[in-house]
Amino acid sequence: MNRIDTTTIAAIATPPGRGGVGIVRVSGPLALTIAKTITGVDPEPRYAHFTKFFDEQEGIIDEGLLIFFPNPHSFTGEDVLELQGHGGPVVMGLLLKRVLQCGAIHAKPGEFSERAFLNDKVDLAQAEAIADLINATTEIAAKASMQSLQGKFSERLQKLYHRMVELRVHVEAAIDFPDEDVDFLGDGVIEEKLKKIIIDCDVLQQQTKQGAILQQGMSVVIAGKPNAGKSSLLNQLAAKEAAIVTDIAGTTRDVLREYIQLDGMPLHIIDTAGLRETNDAVEKKGVERALCEIKKADKIILLVENLEDITLDGATPENTIVVQNKIDLTGERPGVTTHKNYTLVKLSAKTGDGLALLKQTLKQSVGFSAPSEDGFIARARHVDAIARSMQALQIGLKQLQQFNAGECLAEELRLAHNNLGEILGTMSADDLLGEIFSSFCIGK
Repeated sequence: MNRIDTTTIAAIATPPGRGGVGIVRVSGPLALTIAKTITGVDPEPRYAHFTKFFDEQEGIIDEGLLIFFPNPHSFTGEDVLELQGHGGPVVMGLLLKRVLQCGAIHAKPGEFSERAFLNDKVDLAQAEAIADLINATTEIAAKASMQSLQGKFSERLQKLYHRMVELRVHVEAAIDFPDEDVDFLGDGVIEEKLKKIIIDCDVLQQQTKQGAILQQGMSVVIAGKPNAGKSSLLNQLAAKEAAIVTDIAGTTRDVLREYIQLDGMPLHIIDTAGLRETNDAVEKKGVERALCEIKKADKIILLVENLEDITLDGATPENTIVVQNKIDLTGERPGVTTHKNYTLVKLSAKTGDGLALLKQTLKQSVGFSAPSEDGFIARARHVDAIARSMQALQIGLKQLQQFNAGECLAEELRLAHNNLGEILGTMSADDLLGEIFSSFCIGK
C-alpha cells in the first residue's frame, strides 16, 4: 500500500498547555529543507542537534533540539523532523507558524499514523493501538495496547488470515479440477482444516472480546426502586462517598457516574433515580434519565428487596444481575444463586458483605479474566469482524458437510477472509480509514 505523498504536514505533537518541553513534528519531502531554513543546520540523521530556531527576520524564536529521521527509517516512512523546544503555547505556536511558512500544511488528526499505515510501517490494528495506548486508563490496558502496537494481535490475525488463503486455494483447486480421480471435497482433508480454523478463530474471538473490554470498558447501571440501596452500592463499588445516602426515598434525582477498575477491567458505574411513578417534576425527569441509561447499558445491576420485584423493561437474564440487598437486616448469608434464570447475588450494600461476590460475578458475566502476557488491546469493530468471519466459516462448514457444495464453501471462505482483512487494513474502504484516524490526537 506504499504511496508517495508530495505534501509535508506539521503539528504540535505535545499536549496543549505549559510544560518543560514541547515538540513540533514534521513529515514529508520538505522536512530537511525546513530544518535547514529554520536552524541553519544540515542535520545528521538520528542525531540530536542543540540549536536555535529562527523566524523569518532571523530573530530567535527559541532554542532546543533538532532531530531528523530520513525516509524510510522513520515512523511515517517519510522524512520526519522533530523540533523540541520549551513547552509554552506561545512558543510552540510561533514555531509551528514558522514551519508552515516554510511550506508545510497543518496535519489532520491522526495523519502521521495514517501515513505510517499507508506506507506499510504499521498495519491498521497497530495504528489503532497507538491511539489506544495514549488513551489507556489502566496499567493493564496500557500493556495490552503496547502488545498490539508491537504486533501481537496482528501476528495472530496474519496466521489465521494466511491459513484461510491456503484453504481457499485448496477449495478452488477442488472446484476447478472435478474430473480428477481424488474427491478433494469429500476426502475429509478440507473439512479437517476448516474445523481447525474455526477452533482457532473462536479462541481469537474470545481474546479479542477481552481486549475490547480493556479498550472501552463496560457501562453498568444500578437500577431499582427508591430506597433499594443503589447509592450505598455505588459508594461501596467506588470505595468512597460518591452519592448522598439517606432514608428519604427519592434522594437521587439525577444520573451519577463513577469510574472504577476490577482487576484491570474498566467499569463505568452509573447510579440512577429510583424507579417509581411520581408527580414530582424533578424526580420524574430523573426516572426518565434512568430508563434511558438502562437501555444503553452493557450490564444492569437490579437491586431488589423481594424477588417478586424483578420487573424491568429491557432486563433479561443475559444483561442483568439481580442483587438482593439488605441481608444485614434479614440475617441471610452472602451468596450467588440463580432465580428464574437470573444470576442472583445476595449482599449488604451497607456493610459491604458479599461485595466481592458481586465483583466476581460482574467479571464472569462478560467472560473477563486477568489478561495473560500475550494479551492485546482490541476494539468493538475487531470483535464484529471476527464474529462475521466465524459465522461465514460455520456456514461454509455446513455447506460442505451437508451438501458437498464447493462453490458455496468458497464464497463463505472469501467472506471470512475479507472480514479479517478489515481489521488489518487490507480490505478497508477509504471512509472507514477516515473515521478511524479522525479519532486520533493531532500530532499522532
